[in-house]
Amino acid sequence: MNNRAVVMKLRSLLAAALLACGSVASASELGEPLDKFAQSSLQSALDIRSSGHLVLMSPVREIRGEIRSDVMARLPVNGKGQLFEINRDASRRAAQEHYRRELQARGGQILFECSGVACGRSNVWANQIFEQPRLLGRDQDQDYFVGAVADVDGNRWLTLLYTVTRGNQREYVWVEHLQVAAGADIPGFQASAARLLGPIIVPWQGGVTHRFDLSTTDRRRLGEWAAEEGAEVVLAAFSSLENDETLNDSIARAERAAGALADVLAKSGVSREQVRILAIGPGVQVADPNRTGDRIEILVIKR
Repeated sequence: MNNRAVVMKLRSLLAAALLACGSVASASELGEPLDKFAQSSLQSALDIRSSGHLVLMSPVREIRGEIRSDVMARLPVNGKGQLFEINRDASRRAAQEHYRRELQARGGQILFECSGVACGRSNVWANQIFEQPRLLGRDQDQDYFVGAVADVDGNRWLTLLYTVTRGNQREYVWVEHLQVAAGADIPGFQASAARLLGPIIVPWQGGVTHRFDLSTTDRRRLGEWAAEEGAEVVLAAFSSLENDETLNDSIARAERAAGALADVLAKSGVSREQVRILAIGPGVQVADPNRTGDRIEILVIKR
């Protein structure tokens, strides 16, 4: 494989991975808030109806008492906000991943996310953006993401999720699920994303034989996506760079793993002719702690 071919494959993956997926659920399902994190208790709920609801899609700053953000919008919305307290035997990280999976299951696209001090001051998020004082916590112990999803009729919903650890070690989640009025512009939400489903992240191990961490739920979801006429299944194969391993060797190792996964999927009804393998190796680093190391990211492209 020459260097130009490697670069072209990396560009193809980045273009696909930074786009996200369209709806795989009905409009009635998309209109309902995401299923709550099981290890949490509802503290309060708020109906949200606004002609100019503030949605931030970049870190927040406060300058002379005014909220500033490089990318933000005031959108006409209708929906609900919910405050949950996380049980002491659970964690906000687990809660965040739960909601991320729920959004992915609906075909959602993450428009922006941040963590820790990179998000800005917790005081601003708690008291000025969400107006929920119990969200005031430590700047280094906060996370935020905003995701979007659309149905086939063009109806669109936003999900805003903020998690924080307070000084007393109690952890909270604030979730907003909002339908956006027709015609309003959502920064960063690509209509073309409706053709992309995923990614499903599949960690792998092995060399001659391979083991894949693919849950029954993800296997079923993938089968449903791939069953659509004309659907293509992209296996983007990543690998870590081992000691004394060359780039080409690492890419080849990832490619073998992807081929083995393609054979596994074929037994589950995903035709080998549908599958396209992109061997990436260690050449792309994604700013997400759950997307590191030896893994295959599965994307389905609808016709």
